[in-house]
Amino acid sequence: MTTDRLLLYGTRAVETESVRLSAGPLSADFVNGNLRTIRHDGIEVLRAIAYIVRDRDWGTYEPALTDLVIEQGDDRFSARYSARCERPGGSRLDFDATIEGYADGRLSFDVKALPESDFETNRCGFCILHPIAALAGSPVKVEHTDGRVVDAKLPLLIDPWQPFKDMRAITHRVAPGVTAECRMEGDIFEMEDQRNWSDASYKTYVRPLALPWPYVLPAGQTNRQTITLRITSDSKVTAATTGVEPVRIELGETGAKLPDIGVVIYPEDVEEALGKLPLLSELGPQQLLLHYDPTRGHGLDALQTHAGLAAAFPVATTLECVVACAGDLDMELSGVAEMVRRAGLRLDAIAVSPSVDRQSTPPGSIWPACPPMEDVYAAARRAFPGIRLGGGMFSYFTELNRKRVPAGELDFVSHCTCPIVHAADDLSVMQSLEALPFITQSTRAIYDAKPYRIGPSTIAMRQNPYGGATKDNSGGQRVAMANRDPRHSGLFAAAWTIGYAARVAPAGLEMLTVSSFTGPFGVLAAAGESAEEGTPRPIFHAVQGLAALAGRTHIALRVSDDRIAALAARSPTGAVTAWLANLTADDVAVYTSALASEAAGPVTIWDGAGARRLDLGRAAGRLTMPAYAIVRIG
Repeated sequence: MTTDRLLLYGTRAVETESVRLSAGPLSADFVNGNLRTIRHDGIEVLRAIAYIVRDRDWGTYEPALTDLVIEQGDDRFSARYSARCERPGGSRLDFDATIEGYADGRLSFDVKALPESDFETNRCGFCILHPIAALAGSPVKVEHTDGRVVDAKLPLLIDPWQPFKDMRAITHRVAPGVTAECRMEGDIFEMEDQRNWSDASYKTYVRPLALPWPYVLPAGQTNRQTITLRITSDSKVTAATTGVEPVRIELGETGAKLPDIGVVIYPEDVEEALGKLPLLSELGPQQLLLHYDPTRGHGLDALQTHAGLAAAFPVATTLECVVACAGDLDMELSGVAEMVRRAGLRLDAIAVSPSVDRQSTPPGSIWPACPPMEDVYAAARRAFPGIRLGGGMFSYFTELNRKRVPAGELDFVSHCTCPIVHAADDLSVMQSLEALPFITQSTRAIYDAKPYRIGPSTIAMRQNPYGGATKDNSGGQRVAMANRDPRHSGLFAAAWTIGYAARVAPAGLEMLTVSSFTGPFGVLAAAGESAEEGTPRPIFHAVQGLAALAGRTHIALRVSDDRIAALAARSPTGAVTAWLANLTADDVAVYTSALASEAAGPVTIWDGAGARRLDLGRAAGRLTMPAYAIVRIG
């Protein structure tokens, strides 16, 4: 199992196993003291109810549970435990939790927290996650803290701010004749649209962001919060018992061209890239995204380094240029342009964004000083005439949604995403793919048909808009906001990458960047991994496959189950190529007859056994995909 985990996840670290709690039609997964995937009669009602304690950089404590007692019967379950959070310097927060669930659809989660000494935190309390796929745009009833009850709708397009504030309860429709009321006691709650960060949820959380943070929980004062879920049905139901059917895939309509695939290149990684040029050519990206940041010491040397790689690997180039905005914009950007000329760096495009915009401005906060974006773009246009100009955010869609740039001055807009802003467990990372179509639809609603790029978007976080720095992860754990993620070197990242490309394909992107070439975000193994240093990671094959599809016509695929992601394209000669990814840790059976009949060429699978050819004809079009496997058909 150790070898299997390394191949799948790039780490020997094991996630805590969940415990399925059930009472009649009600079920929930108990994980690390919190509840995930709360279902009624097999239908997901809530994605999570979690008691969360965050530090001043929005990092999440992972308290160890003690005195855990779980009891289950036919009509009732319960879980009780104690836990402790300790800050550097010794301040401590203890809390006791009680969870109870009943077959009649009632569920309660109660926590009493007691700081031993003054305890500083950005958030201490419950977060409730509503799923998005079936609920986006649907009606809800919201009860406010003053007793008002209003009819409203969950946002369809992503709301940049909080859709609901001062909440006491929210009720939504689960299924015909079935409703769920979630009631919050002990503090003031509000909701944010977590799709902003590519989380697959609407999050109702404790303590309004307009209040100061970090704040202090006074020593010796008990803080108690309770979440109560009540599911009501028009008729008596029993727990569903359905088998898992094979996933079926059908061909749909043709769409836009699939995007160019880029790789981001940092100055410090160029030397290694030059030493691996045959592998870079084999990878086949259409674009190099060359990072340049004068606030981190980049200057003429960095641009000369980029020029060497651009000359050795002559594909399209875009300079990702951070603008310090420390003085005269024309002087700053014309200075960059002069260094580009002196370095001999050939550019096809430049994307610019103020350095200050890499930091988030949460609701209620004061926007930092920044020149008008019109002035930034105008100065960039004057400094770099004759090449394409891009803008947007070098951080995430959140920031672009909250600070909408004047795209009339631009040739393309761009942003990134990161799936480990709030949570880093395997399920949450894969579920983040559900949010991507909402992100692209929301961007298109703002910027219409403007050429659109996404990336660099990787599992690990390259910079932290919400704190002082990204989290160090030298131990190879699953850590939110970490600058390295072990899964990037495993099959997990390959499956996530195919899933990512499949979810954004309908948006008609101009360019997609989901990796660097070398380094922690790269497609080549680093020292200390199970594979030989410098050899392709599994994600290499995923990015290589996407690059081979660039410019081909996207074919929409109807997939019967979201356990499998699928992407297909047709070449100018009519040949169809498809990629499939198993987004789960389980074997998944897939019927591929519709694809196999259209696709010409071999079928190749990458799984824990490596790469191998398959004969789907002998299998009558049925394929079993192991955990996080990826498959190319055609």
